[in-house]
Amino acid sequence: MSDTRTPAPPAGRATSRAARPPQSSRRRRPGSRQPGATWRTRLTPWLFLVVPVGFLAVFTYVPIVTMIEYGFTDWDGVSPDRSWVGMRNYTEIFTRSELFQVFYVSIYYLAASVVQLVLALYFATVLSFNTRLRNLFKGILFFPYLVNGVAIGFVFLYFFQSGGTLDTVLSAFGVHGRHYWLGNPDLVNISLSGVSVWRYMGLNFVLFLGGIQSVPGELYEAASLDGANRWAQFRYIIAPSLRPLISLSVILAISGSLAVFEIPYIMTGGSGKSETFVIETIKMNFEFNKTGLASAMAVVLLGFVLLVTWVQRRLVPEERSEPA
Repeated sequence: MSDTRTPAPPAGRATSRAARPPQSSRRRRPGSRQPGATWRTRLTPWLFLVVPVGFLAVFTYVPIVTMIEYGFTDWDGVSPDRSWVGMRNYTEIFTRSELFQVFYVSIYYLAASVVQLVLALYFATVLSFNTRLRNLFKGILFFPYLVNGVAIGFVFLYFFQSGGTLDTVLSAFGVHGRHYWLGNPDLVNISLSGVSVWRYMGLNFVLFLGGIQSVPGELYEAASLDGANRWAQFRYIIAPSLRPLISLSVILAISGSLAVFEIPYIMTGGSGKSETFVIETIKMNFEFNKTGLASAMAVVLLGFVLLVTWVQRRLVPEERSEPA
């Protein structure tokens, strides 16, 4: 009887093509890359950055460079000819007292920014806990920041006029008389800085409120179990967690107090010793046609803002978390 079994293939002979696994079914090793994927992977993030970096360069860095160039000329903003004057514009800024003393007006707004930050931090802390009608109060505090600055200026023109809303409210509390809130040089900057507090406090309030709500609730529960009151929770939990936000708000407040423009320009036009450095710069450019001097003034203002930011960063260094 014959043996019908198929003989086994000899050792070392390759198996049939049908028995091999298909090439596409082979699993790729982890971390392996397809040919050509390396340069595409590296190029893709840069393609996404082309448009925003292009807009940033065209609308920010190029105008800054041009402004610095104009600061060394006596250009009037109209003539095609510009003559190089070197440091004469900067010398004029620091030697003419009427150009440089307007920075003293920023002291009022700097003091107002301190009040603004304290009030924003207070309301954010109070409304972060269970308070009745807290959502309503959140909307009331943030609403002024949403209103157009021109509209705010016209509203407060009626509010501060002699015998107007503010005088009527004060008379209800026994303070009678007609006060020239925007006409008296001793009161105009206090009034304008008060409007600034009312308008911009909502932004700091929202920033602080978001920072407080990002703190894990377990910390408050543990502090309550340990007998910590609201002040202790604020001192040891809320304040340390808000340190980066407070640092950022201080930088914005100082730079904003140096570059105040909208509210005093709309309400007084810079009259009555309420003129700020930005208003003086605009008048120098558009009224006196001294674009070169105005550009130098803008460069000086930019330098002050950068200097204040650098000093603040040196005094309060940024905290960095160490990798695990």
